[in-house]
Amino acid sequence: MRGSTVSDTAPSDQQVITATRIWLERAVIGQQLCPFAAGPHLTHRIRFCVSSQRSGAGLLDDLDRELQALQAADPLECETTLLIHPQALTKFLDYNDFLEECDALVAELGLEGELQVASFHPQYQFAGTDEHDITNFTNRSPYPMLHLLREASVARAVASFPGIDEIGPKNMDTLRRLGHEGWQRLWIDS
Repeated sequence: MRGSTVSDTAPSDQQVITATRIWLERAVIGQQLCPFAAGPHLTHRIRFCVSSQRSGAGLLDDLDRELQALQAADPLECETTLLIHPQALTKFLDYNDFLEECDALVAELGLEGELQVASFHPQYQFAGTDEHDITNFTNRSPYPMLHLLREASVARAVASFPGIDEIGPKNMDTLRRLGHEGWQRLWIDS
């Protein structure tokens, strides 16, 4: 997938957003990895925000701003935010450690129970898996990103989807059937 690893040259914000939209459309929605993503995408209620930060501290400032902006926004206008940070926390272990700081910031802002942060990274690796295990691709994105979600939206999705506990195992089965070659075919012509 183009943009699946971070390079030495910083891509433009538009390149980052385009690669993220393609990933969202072809992988997340196209492979039905998240049954709740199509609605906000089709109604243009996903905010794509590209951070130019190069450090975790700087990214935390951007996350603070974006959490407050999402909390203040009308859900009918902005349901969720993808805070994409192509130059910060490019190593997965650093990114994974940073997630604790994200949760702490949500708590510090008094937004627990209102907003949460989900994680996607080009090198995402679930505990106990080999780095090349295809199931890791359920959370692999073109660039490191933090997905800001409204808890009310998550609760509605959980209540409306009878097989919510089956999404993770189903996604892993989907990726196993697709395999590495199938995954690569998703990005032909992108």
